[in-house]
Amino acid sequence: MLQELLVAGAAAGSACVVYVAAAARVVKQYERGVVFRLGRVAGEVRAPGFTMVVPFVDKLRKVNMQIVTMPVPAQEGITRDNVTVRVDAVVYFKVVNAADAIITVEDYRFAVSQMAQTSLRSIIGKSDLDDLLSSREKLNQGLELMIDSPAVGWGVQIDRVEIKDVSLPETMKRSMARQAEADRERRARIINADAELQASKKLAEAAEQMSEQPAALQLRLLQTVVAVAAEKNSTLVLPFPVELLRFLERAQPQQPPPVPPPPAVEQ
Repeated sequence: MLQELLVAGAAAGSACVVYVAAAARVVKQYERGVVFRLGRVAGEVRAPGFTMVVPFVDKLRKVNMQIVTMPVPAQEGITRDNVTVRVDAVVYFKVVNAADAIITVEDYRFAVSQMAQTSLRSIIGKSDLDDLLSSREKLNQGLELMIDSPAVGWGVQIDRVEIKDVSLPETMKRSMARQAEADRERRARIINADAELQASKKLAEAAEQMSEQPAALQLRLLQTVVAVAAEKNSTLVLPFPVELLRFLERAQPQQPPPVPPPPAVEQ
């Protein structure tokens, strides 16, 4: 009798071990568990840690709650100003409701990817080329809003959307390069003209000062000669101002006019 009890106890213990082994589940810290019992959601979403399910009746689906980084394939489109471009982006999203992510949509990753591609093409068609190249932050916000609106019903939250690269045709790149070169040349000419204007004003002031002191012009001439001679040139061209000749003419003493010879006397 005792032996039969021991055998029955061992059998019951083995059955319990097998049941626990079949019913035991472990949900990781970054996961949540959704239990389906005979096809319907049973109870609340299972928190991280050890949990039990009914073997052969319950099915546990684990959902990753980490932020997912999903690249959006490059989409080709025509901008509002009729320029063909290829734009790619990246989407950062996470699941905030594990039950909705499993029940509402068949594959939430695929759904977010398709929505991101469609929204990116729509953004390309509504934007100018200059906006795609310079107003990235504004376009990112609009793209994030377009993707997040339907994703809320899927239990998914869009954290951030970033446009990575804008590829232009080679002809457009050359046109933009020519435009940038012309703009730089225009600014260089404006700067040179402004410099000439400022220099002319300063030269006019210097000429006015030198006109009051004629000796200043001679000193400026000597300074120019010194600057040219410092370069060890074999030939030195020395300008001689007319004002200096006039100054020397005024400084020269006046000589009496020559006396005419006496007239000849005829004999």
